[in-house]
Amino acid sequence: MKKLIAKDLLNIRAVFLRPDEPFTWASGIKSPIYCDNRLILSAPDVRNRVENAIAETVKEQYPECEALMGTSTAGIAHAAIAAQILELPMGYVRSSAKDHGRTNKIEGKLEKGQKVVVIEDLISTGGSVIDVVNALRDEGAHVLGIVSIFTYGMKKGLDRLAGADVKNISLTDFDCLVKVAAEEGYIKESDIERLISFRNNPDDESWIG
Repeated sequence: MKKLIAKDLLNIRAVFLRPDEPFTWASGIKSPIYCDNRLILSAPDVRNRVENAIAETVKEQYPECEALMGTSTAGIAHAAIAAQILELPMGYVRSSAKDHGRTNKIEGKLEKGQKVVVIEDLISTGGSVIDVVNALRDEGAHVLGIVSIFTYGMKKGLDRLAGADVKNISLTDFDCLVKVAAEEGYIKESDIERLISFRNNPDDESWIG
């Protein structure tokens, strides 16, 4: 599954790898990768595989799950489609509470003690998804874990997830995607080591060469 999803993301250009022409993140860090998993929604065949893979992962890894909660905004559609497949309730967590009405941060019905799984499209440093987990816990939910489409596997993100005592299962990850990209001719075999160097330490730009 990891290789198939990685190939799909590359084929629909949801992921770009440009080790020789790095992207610049908002933080100023130079990156050889750009990921926009929203494009999955525009590709029916890939969308079908991804949503079914999310549903199967929830069933296998979190069989006690009683509801799915999407991250705002990218995880919402994926949570909704997977919840439909699983015939489960669904909601989502805003990045901040509304400033009007009931000032909700969590949208959708959430019962105290309800066992939920968070659906996220992308995990890099882990900060935003952990905010979602904490918001759900603050409202009394029992967060079983996370299912994400793609994760970088950066040490900072892994440490944050471990510190928050939350499990994440990704459909595919950076290391798998890089290998598939080389096999499919998106990058050179010699680029793999450079890309892994970036993953290991994004602040060290020596991989740019």
